[in-house]
Amino acid sequence: MKIQLSDHFTYYRLLRFILPSVVMMVFTSIYSVVDGLFVSNFVGKAPFAALNLVYPVIMGLGALGFMIGTGGCAIVSKTMGEGDMEGANQSFSMLVYVTIFSGLVLTALGEVFLRPVVLFLGAQGTMVDDCLLYGRIVLAAQTAFMLQNVFQSFCVAAERPKLGLAIMVAAGVANMTLDFLFIAVFDWGLAGAALATALSQVTGGIIPLLYFAWPNQSPLRLVPARLRLLVLWKTCTNGSSELMTNLSNSVVNILYNFQLLRLTGEDGVAAFGVIMYVNFIFNAIFFGYSIGSGPIIAFHYGARNHSELKNLFRESMVFTAVSGIAMTALGVALARPLAAIFVGYEARLMDTTCRGLGLYALSFLFAGFNVFGSAFFTALNNGAVSAVISFLRTLVFQTAAVLLLPLLLGLDGIWLAMAAAELLALAVTALFLLWGRNIYQYG
Repeated sequence: MKIQLSDHFTYYRLLRFILPSVVMMVFTSIYSVVDGLFVSNFVGKAPFAALNLVYPVIMGLGALGFMIGTGGCAIVSKTMGEGDMEGANQSFSMLVYVTIFSGLVLTALGEVFLRPVVLFLGAQGTMVDDCLLYGRIVLAAQTAFMLQNVFQSFCVAAERPKLGLAIMVAAGVANMTLDFLFIAVFDWGLAGAALATALSQVTGGIIPLLYFAWPNQSPLRLVPARLRLLVLWKTCTNGSSELMTNLSNSVVNILYNFQLLRLTGEDGVAAFGVIMYVNFIFNAIFFGYSIGSGPIIAFHYGARNHSELKNLFRESMVFTAVSGIAMTALGVALARPLAAIFVGYEARLMDTTCRGLGLYALSFLFAGFNVFGSAFFTALNNGAVSAVISFLRTLVFQTAAVLLLPLLLGLDGIWLAMAAAELLALAVTALFLLWGRNIYQYG
């Protein structure tokens, strides 16, 4: 049975519709982790630390794709809800073309300025060469990576969430297979890991581009389109929270690495890399839910169906609460087995990673509400509120926590910084949700 954005969503129907997006994000996170898994176990601790040092820079450059995907998807879905399909396709096409142009520009800038950035981050000796080797290869696929991020959202708006899942599975399988082939079989080391990631991103970005360029059965397709400055401006402002989230995460991760290099050296950076991989996978459930539910919320907001907005908001709160409790319990229970997968070859490093992951897992109790709260206001086309939540959550509170808590608690303060930041952000999210309940009539 085909599910459409205009349907009434029971719990069962909602979970069926958003499940491909959740699985897609989880799978994306898993295949992103595979590089680290192979590099840590087959290449060594030092290249693994270099990978984790340069990775936030690459993700920061790709953040524009998340902004265009989420901000543009909300606008296009709202336009579809208003019944203007020609306008929806024009806006969708224009945003894809802007993504391609921006990706090419950012690739060129990244290749030119990568060395001074790596030196600024504190890399020395062979770590500089490792960072440049990995970073420059992956940056070559930057445009495809940004398209992949854009189409993750637009496949849902096109009522083809299973297509998005299938594409990400294909990209993930390609990455894992190539990682094994390039690193374990051909012994290409860090270069093999980077090449596997770049080729998988090409898979994830180009296949949906071809799908929407050809005639298809979805409501959306690529058509000739002129630059629509008002739509682009609304996309940027509406998606600014997702841009802020990804840029801030990159900045804060760099700050974490600074602190860890100061306190524990390469071991701390390696341990934090493992924790970030687990964080990617667990938080992917929240982000996947937000990507899957966002177009539904935007559609019914555009259609002025307030009763369905109330229904979606209530169901989302229940999903987020249950998921947060479950993921915190899993994070604590699986801390040692997960640490052993990545760094089981060194007892002291594994102990550090295990303790850090157990403390960091407390953040999952609160993170889901903040991720959904920001995405919810993006779907309601209120980018300002969404951006404030994201800015405070991902930059202000995390920066303050990672700078101050280590002064009081030492290394444990770094591991607890995320939980403290998410708890502070939860208070802000709750206030905005209470404020908007009557304005948008979802209360």
